[in-house]
Amino acid sequence: MTDYTKLLPAHTTKYVGDYDLYLEMYPEERPTNETSGRPPLLFVHGAYTGSWMWSKYIPHFVDNGWTCYSMNLRGHYRSRSVDMSKVTFEDYLEDIRTILDEFERPPVLIGFSMGGILSQKTAESAPLAGLVVIDSSLSREVHEQAPYPDLIPELPGLVIPPPMRDETSSLDESAEDIAFQRKYLSMEASHAFGKVSVAFGAQGGIPIQQHLITVPSLVIKAVNNDTEQRQGQLTAKQLDAEYTALQGTTHTGLLVGQRYREGVDRILAWLERFEG
Repeated sequence: MTDYTKLLPAHTTKYVGDYDLYLEMYPEERPTNETSGRPPLLFVHGAYTGSWMWSKYIPHFVDNGWTCYSMNLRGHYRSRSVDMSKVTFEDYLEDIRTILDEFERPPVLIGFSMGGILSQKTAESAPLAGLVVIDSSLSREVHEQAPYPDLIPELPGLVIPPPMRDETSSLDESAEDIAFQRKYLSMEASHAFGKVSVAFGAQGGIPIQQHLITVPSLVIKAVNNDTEQRQGQLTAKQLDAEYTALQGTTHTGLLVGQRYREGVDRILAWLERFEG
């Protein structure tokens, strides 16, 4: 699969903060008076991954007049290497706050998977224009009401190896899509992921203080059974968010699979509230 962000004509990068967090910046292609008032978009990746997971998404937002930023948490992709056995969930929250300090105006925060629950937690206190979570890790409150039926009892060690992705295709991912991920997937911090992922036996998960999140929000969920539908609906209710279930899609397929445009188009439609 092509990394489509590398084909964009305007693309700058920089390292931010004490942990040299790698930040990619993509200005809108055709600035106009109509787009000048729009908030920027900040994309936050999930576990094992990095800004490269947004390769298919970002060109569409840039082409539609949105300035995009894609960050990398400490120890991920081209951010400086760190001792992943010591990294915590709170460290990742600090990374997002460090990047937010770079913005002159509050952005729309768009988080995937672990980045989704990090974004929700960030939205409790950080000034944001909006919040989008895509197949987010579940909050404690949602998991209590709609738990995963099968839990993995414990995480292996202090650092988790990347998913093998041995399959040649999935429900909505081609062999090329999977090979693209296999090329970049990296290890994850067990302290951080173990606190986030209730599917892996996390003790309770991350609590979200619903009353502190007041920005417009959107929840997108990959749905293949009743439990996943219920989890998505409860997440949207907790955030007082609009909700879109994408039936017959997979977790990673939402970003890099053959039906990724459904998620992109839904977000673009939701972003129309910020125009004008």
